[in-house]
Amino acid sequence: MAAASTELRMDQLPTDPLLHILSYLDFRDLMHCSFVSRRLNELFKHNPLWKSQCYKHWLLTDADRLRIGVSWFCLFKQYYSDLGRYIQYYAVLKRAWEQLKSFLQQRCPRMIASLKEGATEVELNDIEAQIGCKLPDDYRCSYRIHNGQKLVIPGLMGSMSLSNHYRSEVLLDVETAAGGFQQRKGMRRCLPLTFCFHTGLSQYMALEPAEGRRMFESFYPCPDQTAQDPSAIDMFITGSCFLEWFTTYVHNVVTGEYPIIRDQIFRYVHDKSCVATTDDITVSVSTSFLPELSSVHPPHFFFTYRIRIEMSSSASPEAACQLDSRYWKITTSDGNVEEVQGPGVVGEFPVMTPGKIHEYASCTTFSTPSEYMEGHYTFHRLANKEEVFHVAIPRFHMVCPPFREPVVRTQKTSASYTPRFDDHDDDGEYCDGDGDDFGDLRGINMAALEGAWCPRHI
Repeated sequence: MAAASTELRMDQLPTDPLLHILSYLDFRDLMHCSFVSRRLNELFKHNPLWKSQCYKHWLLTDADRLRIGVSWFCLFKQYYSDLGRYIQYYAVLKRAWEQLKSFLQQRCPRMIASLKEGATEVELNDIEAQIGCKLPDDYRCSYRIHNGQKLVIPGLMGSMSLSNHYRSEVLLDVETAAGGFQQRKGMRRCLPLTFCFHTGLSQYMALEPAEGRRMFESFYPCPDQTAQDPSAIDMFITGSCFLEWFTTYVHNVVTGEYPIIRDQIFRYVHDKSCVATTDDITVSVSTSFLPELSSVHPPHFFFTYRIRIEMSSSASPEAACQLDSRYWKITTSDGNVEEVQGPGVVGEFPVMTPGKIHEYASCTTFSTPSEYMEGHYTFHRLANKEEVFHVAIPRFHMVCPPFREPVVRTQKTSASYTPRFDDHDDDGEYCDGDGDDFGDLRGINMAALEGAWCPRHI
């Protein structure tokens, strides 16, 4: 007798297990499944399947669906028809924008009003036609969400303030950015991302791999002051692409890595290990590199640091003391060591009592791209001036971003040049100095630079 057939047809399978399997598929696979069988096509538009896809790719909630008044499947199609080319970026950038706005609403509410509504596809296409260059999809995606900000102070992309220097970077809207699109030699095909009214400083994004730059990397331009050729422009690299550049900045803001001072985002970086406690007094340090006051040629790297001195609120009133002097031991990446001593801190002699916090900022310059400082303060007790003691200042490192030399400089030295490990292109071949080669990328591991120490103010 013939064995009974055990083949199970698709239309005989129960609905719930099929829906469970389909729930693990991405929207592309769901689309394909709809053509496999009539049964799968019937389940294809099942609302819960598309609810998860709408949240995964567009961050849409029940409130969004009710407001628009369509099914989850139709809602997905609606967003995909408008933003489909950005599907790999949209959720990441949308989430970053929402986190940033939520943070600003609590800490810097006036910045929220400066954000502009998103640009349209037509507007972005018109900008591409105007500058004759394609915009990267991650940049376009972010500008569909918010078209930068109005030209106001403070800028969204961070501030820095010293006694006689102020910087605040605005995130440019795409129309203003297009007006600053560079075609001159040395900055060819570069689009400004930010702008500072006070210093004229901008961060740029390279839209083509030319003159030593990698495509889509962001950077601060830094003219070579030792070259006769104005197109010799060094670059402090700030990101490999717009997505990394923007989301890294947002992460630093919303996690508290960058402090909020006077309703502005200050781009100080605090290493959590840069904290030292001596008895009842804790000292912590954060640092920042200032590209607008720095140069690669000649080597002049400008840093500012912010120090917080705090006496524990549980300290005894008899522990009250006053700062008398400071001592620094400064070590550069080429091994030079210098010791500095002086009265007070930036002209002040703070008195510390239980629970009191004293903060101050100072600055320093070096001829090497990385260095560290450590030292101590000398205090005396208010109740007994003869009781003198030291409070440790933790070691803190100051490191400039990686920087790239322009091809015009590397071409001049190519005749006597010996290739190094960091001069390979992505295929392992040595750069030959053509216009599309990448300049020499350097940073904290670069060899010692010639020349005397730059003047320093601490």
